[in-house]
Amino acid sequence: MHSHPAYAIVVHGGAGKWSGQPEAEVLDGVRRAAAAGLARLADGEPALEAVIAAVCLLEDNPLFNAGTGAALNSEGEAELDAGVMVGEGLRSGNVAALRRVRNPVLVARRVMEATPHVLLAGDGALRFARAQGFEDYDPVTPERRADRQRRLAARERGEDLPTATEPDADTLTRGTVGAVALDTRGGFAAATSTGGLTLKLPGRVGDSPVPGAGNCAGSHGAASATGQGELMLRFGTTRAVCEMLAGGHHAQAAVATVLARMGSLFKGDVGLIAVDRLGRMGIAHNTPAMPHAFAGARLALQARMRG
Repeated sequence: MHSHPAYAIVVHGGAGKWSGQPEAEVLDGVRRAAAAGLARLADGEPALEAVIAAVCLLEDNPLFNAGTGAALNSEGEAELDAGVMVGEGLRSGNVAALRRVRNPVLVARRVMEATPHVLLAGDGALRFARAQGFEDYDPVTPERRADRQRRLAARERGEDLPTATEPDADTLTRGTVGAVALDTRGGFAAATSTGGLTLKLPGRVGDSPVPGAGNCAGSHGAASATGQGELMLRFGTTRAVCEMLAGGHHAQAAVATVLARMGSLFKGDVGLIAVDRLGRMGIAHNTPAMPHAFAGARLALQARMRG
């Protein structure tokens, strides 16, 4: 027997170019998030507590496209998507196109724990959040407002900007955030949160709040995705990863294989993280960068821009 049980956490801050971003600050953000989750795992807390702690810190960090600093849609609104999933019983809670809350991942958790539902959207999700005591909060930052104005101006000049249906890495300069964890009891959880694509149509929902698309946990592992959400929705990306983990594959082989399979079908940004039963981690992306951090019972905390 090991002197201490395996536990592990991996977090990501989004796949994309990340050009022109303060790399040290971005890495510090994912490092702090992983450290917060790691502290809970080391204390013997469930994987769910670890991934929630990590994602809340990233939602509160305006460098990332989730919560505060989320991307704005074509009407200048921040519509937030978030999801949580626990391996035991495949329990899941999610919110989509949710406005004016600080931590959408906490509302997603409340959906899982306080309702018989899996996914609440739009105005209904907002009414639920308020009824549950989540206060009014404006996640829009001046930087995101300026970014949207720049894109609108470029579009009016007829410049060939990526559309919401065909984004390139530029629309994902700052990405979705996510975390996956294995706890000391052998339990898994995943949490993912995003503001989606800049200039997306109002009401557009990405992969983050859809179990098996952008976020998945089972009895053999957990996975979180980032990138062009439409691709994950069409492919069932994180479910494919979790099925490979259930088949006994190493987490790294699982994410690499799924990324390659998607690459043979689609052009577009994809990033993946995963953790398996043995606490092994998987990190893969087809973008220039994907800030991420990872740590475990016998693995010191590390943060990197590239996998």
